[in-house]
Amino acid sequence: MKKKVITFGEIMLRLATPDYLRFCQTNQYNATFGGGEANVAVSLANYGIETEFVTRLPQNDIARTCVMELRKQGVGTSRIVYGGDRLGIYFLETGAVARASKVIYDRAHSSIAEVRPGMIDWEAVFRDAGWFHWTGITPAISEGAAETCLEAIRVANRMGITVSCDLNYRKNLWKYGKTAAEVMPELVAGSDIILGNEEDAEKVFGIKPERFDATATGGEVDAASFRSVCAQLMERFPRAKKVIITLRGSVNANHNTWKGVLFADGRLYQSREYDITHIVDRVGGGDSFMGGLIYGLLSYPGDDQRALDFAVAASCLKHTIYGDFNQVTVEEVEKLMSGDASGRVSR
Repeated sequence: MKKKVITFGEIMLRLATPDYLRFCQTNQYNATFGGGEANVAVSLANYGIETEFVTRLPQNDIARTCVMELRKQGVGTSRIVYGGDRLGIYFLETGAVARASKVIYDRAHSSIAEVRPGMIDWEAVFRDAGWFHWTGITPAISEGAAETCLEAIRVANRMGITVSCDLNYRKNLWKYGKTAAEVMPELVAGSDIILGNEEDAEKVFGIKPERFDATATGGEVDAASFRSVCAQLMERFPRAKKVIITLRGSVNANHNTWKGVLFADGRLYQSREYDITHIVDRVGGGDSFMGGLIYGLLSYPGDDQRALDFAVAASCLKHTIYGDFNQVTVEEVEKLMSGDASGRVSR
């Protein structure tokens, strides 16, 4: 199987308050870039997988800086199309202890929001690829983005390319007159691998585990209770070969537990649980999981347990990395997988 991975979606300028300051306290912002699908591409590039990130950007210096950053991370940018007037922005206020983090989007009328079917030559994009990844963020941006994402999935299906999706429900984005429940089923139906967190399946498809409240986990999440969620998703979307759920237990904004389950061929695989006591940056945690999962499924064919373990360990490490991108190596992930979480200096 060809290992080149294509991801498609929006990348934004990320403006984050420093040092846990609130928006009303800061007079400066740390400027980086991030976005779900680009984050996945960066993870895979770090692991040595050839990647290509597809999006639509304006022709200006901020967009050029963004492309330079992607190239620095080893991500392919040759299939980016250009047009429109602006790059989307998101503002991040990092929470602490009992105060939650906040995200404010400024992405209306961004270049990717105005993308339309026919603007991207998907057959050319997929010519040397073996995998296509999309998330539920893209169809939430605009009707044109949803239609273009569906166009890509259909071409990928026709060309025999593995399609993965992260359900990634974002209630604040669905504003163009259609709901996730109306739009997502047709796109997910073309996907071979489905990833969600403990809330996504419920918010998008009304599928939820019994007696579970994501806001009251206290750090404890029963992985086995999600078997039915996985089975129901697979029954609704028969093309899917694997369904994966990330399970986050929230003690507070700085202290989470983290694990995952993978359901395939009627079997539920469970990872170990990581206790992440001093979170540096949890934004991009799910994307780092997806990047690790794709790497694991490509690199350990037939070993779903190892692929899941790699994904969870990779995303555990992401919580220690500032910014959207998970800048860790295969060796670092495998060291954590082996049980070495000592943090001893490597000399």
